[in-house]
Amino acid sequence: MPMTDQTFSRAISVATLGYGVYSLVRPEHLGRVMESDAFEKPTYDRLARTYGVRDTVIGALGLLGPTPTVVRTAMALRIAGDLADTVVLGMKAPNGRVRTKVLAVTLGYAAVNAAALARDARRR
Repeated sequence: MPMTDQTFSRAISVATLGYGVYSLVRPEHLGRVMESDAFEKPTYDRLARTYGVRDTVIGALGLLGPTPTVVRTAMALRIAGDLADTVVLGMKAPNGRVRTKVLAVTLGYAAVNAAALARDARRR
């Protein structure tokens, strides 16, 4: 695996993979962050599991992708996922405090992924 040309993208993919596994093992975390009530909890658990599958696959592709194109595609999918999460979770936030937290995490992670992708592109 040629790690030298995509070191930053592959490194951030480890975090994506870790979050994916965490979301599968502890899906209740999302409902807590979103301050959901008992009625909404099952919906957030399902959403967290969906994120878990998505992020486990994308993280694995970004980490283990056999070609630079696969790694770049994984990073682009991760960024697109973060931006979609910004919209979905931002609209569902019950108050400004939760919305601020959601926007900081989703947009922040999109920015970190974009920075890693750009850095690796400059190193090529």
